[in-house]
Amino acid sequence: MTDRPRRKSRVGVVVSDKRDRTVTVEVSSTVLHQRYKKTINTSTRFHAHDEANDARMGDTVRLEETRPYSKTKRWRVAEIIERAQ
Repeated sequence: MTDRPRRKSRVGVVVSDKRDRTVTVEVSSTVLHQRYKKTINTSTRFHAHDEANDARMGDTVRLEETRPYSKTKRWRVAEIIERAQ
């Protein structure tokens, strides 16, 4: 029997919690430009499933890849790392 590959995980900040059991999380990263060697700040927004509905705007959360919940939701909130002030 083979082991399943590990699921991807991302750490980001909740930027919207207006929908029911769904949060929008912005994940920021820095990328080095291939030609000019300049660091570029990029950000990607993920729609994540939040079953308990307890993540709020400004919270830092860890997302985990999962089965598709809807057309745009492919991630779920695994844990809340830090609460917003």
